[in-house]
Amino acid sequence: MKDQYKMQEVIKTLKHDLPTLFQQDISYDIYSQDIYFRDPVNKFKGKFNYRIIFWTLRFHAKLFFTQIYFDVHDVHQEAEDTILAKWTVRGILRVPWKARILFNGYSTYKLNSDNLIYEHIDTWDRKPSEILSQFIRKGGDGKP
Repeated sequence: MKDQYKMQEVIKTLKHDLPTLFQQDISYDIYSQDIYFRDPVNKFKGKFNYRIIFWTLRFHAKLFFTQIYFDVHDVHQEAEDTILAKWTVRGILRVPWKARILFNGYSTYKLNSDNLIYEHIDTWDRKPSEILSQFIRKGGDGKP
């Protein structure tokens, strides 16, 4: 049986960290050293690599977007060892026609017996190519 207090602390940390992940670093105390991460474009293992992906997200957010948000809709315990977070990424690309990005997804976090996240799987509501196509100017009217 999982320690419910520790599970709630992990949920509380995720609720605190996720909305600002494009602006500031997250807390890595809730993750195991050998955390496995997968999304539609990345797959790796290890806390060092996990830190790099969040650094990369912040770097690219500042470089390529005038505005970008990670809207968290819900974070809850899905099963004894599982947390589910539902979210939306939305932003405005740093281009003259102010292309917009918008996609939804969810993160599935698995916790080990020490109540540390050892697996983080992101699922998106569309393919990466469909998300990237939102950046391309449509027509000659300057609207995305």
